Amino acid sequence: MIKTLLLVGLGGGVGSVLRYLISVLVNKYNVSLFPWATLVVNLLGCLIIGVILGLFEKQILVNTSFKHLFIVGFCGGFTTFSAFAAENFNLLQSGNTLMALTYVLASVVGGLLALWVGWMMVKL
Repeated sequence: MIKTLLLVGLGGGVGSVLRYLISVLVNKYNVSLFPWATLVVNLLGCLIIGVILGLFEKQILVNTSFKHLFIVGFCGGFTTFSAFAAENFNLLQSGNTLMALTYVLASVVGGLLALWVGWMMVKL
């Protein structure tokens, strides 16, 4: 368990730092109201997690330590959106379309609602 925690922590730290650096770089060359940096990080994170999951499915990668370091740690620290996308992809692949749509709707609408509630709590 300690080894797993260290792998997740190491990967998460590297992912978080890389997310910050990419955001700084994108924002340096793009002045816009649109959140390009977050979009770039989210799409890149989804691409990375897709490649890693594909390598595990083809059994090119089999080491669970690698999964903890890169999927849970790195991708989790880089962007939780990649995990969200992977979970929905798994639901769709297993034929749970309604559950996937429910999860997307609950996450997006619920997240916005929770943000608004938290903001209102502080505002009052």
